[in-house]
Amino acid sequence: MNWQAIVDFDGTISREDTTDRVLQRFAEPGWEEIEADWVAGKIGSRECMQRQVALLHASPDVFDTFVSSLAIDWGFAAFVRLCQRAGIPVTVVSDGLDRTIHALLGRAGLNGLTVVANHIEPLPGDRWRLTSPHADPSGGCASGTCKCRVASSLSRPLTLLVGDGRSDFCVAGQADLVFAKKSLIAHCRDNGIGHRPFNTFSEAVGLLESLLSETTAEPAAPARKDMING
Repeated sequence: MNWQAIVDFDGTISREDTTDRVLQRFAEPGWEEIEADWVAGKIGSRECMQRQVALLHASPDVFDTFVSSLAIDWGFAAFVRLCQRAGIPVTVVSDGLDRTIHALLGRAGLNGLTVVANHIEPLPGDRWRLTSPHADPSGGCASGTCKCRVASSLSRPLTLLVGDGRSDFCVAGQADLVFAKKSLIAHCRDNGIGHRPFNTFSEAVGLLESLLSETTAEPAAPARKDMING
């Protein structure tokens, strides 16, 4: 099987943006103004999140307890199991926070998944710092995690992207097929990107089963332009 799966976290695996929930709970006033600058295109997501994380006040225990209450799509575990049976490696690639992602994947029994994300670490007292080990060193991408760079570094020739929004727009153009939800659907439709829409991972499991059946019936994987568009 020549496919690899890159899966977004916030709003895709999680039911809401977990970074926003953390900021709403623990950040000093001002994080929303920083967010507005990012939405307006004045700053990139890397700068946005570094400045926002610097506003957090929470001990690690309190942070982790809050994160453990956040909801995920439990169907993701079934999606991962299907990928594993088919020999498709799954990488969670996010412009969010690694500590949050690891905690919630652990709740789902998915500790072994590879996670590529921004790194958040506690500082003395109740402060935090964000670093972005997977940013584009050339500066060509302003995201904390350059998903295009990550995708190109993986080994399989065919990439299935599973995502929901703005942080997935760039890599969607490079993927061979996209399972899309929310605003990523419109982006794929507007840009002629091969995609299949879904709302929950229960639906994504069905889409993957169909893709596997097609791949088995036709060893040469179809070109992106031949993929079914939602």
